Amino acid sequence: MRAVVYPDHGVVPELADVPEPVCPADGVVLTVGATGLCRSDWHAWRGHDPVPLPHVPGHELAGTVARTGPEVTRWRPGDRVTVPFVCGCGRCEHCHAGEAQVCPYQTQPGFTGPGSFAERVAIHAADTNLVALPDSVDFVTAASLGCRFATAFRALTAHGRLTRGQWLAVHGCGGVGLSAVLIGAALGARVAAVDVATSALRLARDLGAEAVVDAAADPDPAATIRELTGGGAAVSLDALGSAATAVSSVRCLRRRGRHVQVGLLLGEAATPPLPMDLVVAWELQLYGSHGMAASEYPAMLALISDGTLRPERLLGDVIGLADAGPALAALDGASPVGMTVIDPAR
Repeated sequence: MRAVVYPDHGVVPELADVPEPVCPADGVVLTVGATGLCRSDWHAWRGHDPVPLPHVPGHELAGTVARTGPEVTRWRPGDRVTVPFVCGCGRCEHCHAGEAQVCPYQTQPGFTGPGSFAERVAIHAADTNLVALPDSVDFVTAASLGCRFATAFRALTAHGRLTRGQWLAVHGCGGVGLSAVLIGAALGARVAAVDVATSALRLARDLGAEAVVDAAADPDPAATIRELTGGGAAVSLDALGSAATAVSSVRCLRRRGRHVQVGLLLGEAATPPLPMDLVVAWELQLYGSHGMAASEYPAMLALISDGTLRPERLLGDVIGLADAGPALAALDGASPVGMTVIDPAR
């Protein structure tokens, strides 16, 4: 089959012929209908996350079941599905509790094994990890959900407990951040978006942000948010993942506010100097959020099906596999505005 492969970190991935994936006994092989291009793929390509080499990236995907293993009971060839980017083992206490996103034995297509920048991909523990797609959700839209949109949805609903009329601050308007802006506005929150790029802030406005803060021109975005919200945001999300945005996200909260860390903090940025004096004195709550388990998808898909959430508004370019490698390498610069999705049939 055709797949996008890089032999080493930082080498531009190229389209190549590779062996067909082996179907796990408890898993499936999917024919990839669409797969998203995400900055997490770039982190692995750059060597920030360890991956086996040579490597096929890609972890946001949707497609059709092509083959099933003998232990699979819930799925048949031809089923239209999507997959969380964190796949649980299906056997541990966390998976049994519906919390596969923190499974200690998790697999991640595009990280622990070959990913979805390919015509087909293997998925383990299919009965735990596959999500049936409503007929109203096409593959390109579904591929945009797996990492960024689903992560933002769970961060705001499960951890942020965001309610109508509350102020939400979103730090970083890439894929996760813009997803959070769209979801927050759709749920009736008042959204303040922070970024250094005017194009990203313009799109945040279009997606429902009531206020935007240009961090390139503002020396203290947290203070600005506290002022424009009349005391601070009830919920704040660091969607970028840097020491500066994590600290600013905590500092912009009102008393008893909730900070949710979604952006990856790696290497030297892993231990940001958070203002723990404010955390204690104002009884702030700090959460990490790592994707969303398959068991939690139905609530999100229901809001997509009834038109409350419109993730298709976040889509940018749709490209073929041949263009995926250069597009991944181009993330060395600024992220494109809108999610790039790869259609292997192109």
